[in-house]
Amino acid sequence: MFSAYLSLYGISNCDTVKKARQWLAQQNIAVEFIDFKKHHPSMDQLTQWCQYVGWQNLLKKTGTTWRSLAPAEREDLNETKAVALMHQHINLIKRPLLLEGDRLVLAGFKQAEWEAHF
Repeated sequence: MFSAYLSLYGISNCDTVKKARQWLAQQNIAVEFIDFKKHHPSMDQLTQWCQYVGWQNLLKKTGTTWRSLAPAEREDLNETKAVALMHQHINLIKRPLLLEGDRLVLAGFKQAEWEAHF
């Protein structure tokens, strides 16, 4: 049995988050769920998460929020600009995020990766 304190960050109505929560429940892995819509991550939190998985892996570029940004906002990206965008538009944060304590260990839900981790 896994013993570290686990937190799952995401948006409750996101299909990928729902899949991750269902998978965790099937594995009897208890997590605290934290909804981005209710508990907006700070710039410091986002910066810390980037240190674990890289800002490129934390920034979600596949959704309508990304496509609706002005071209100037999407160009010349670096960590500082990406963190500012994710802070301003929480839908740009890849989800779900699984943290062990305060350490981000998984971003997004790919079942094989999660199985290998646990």
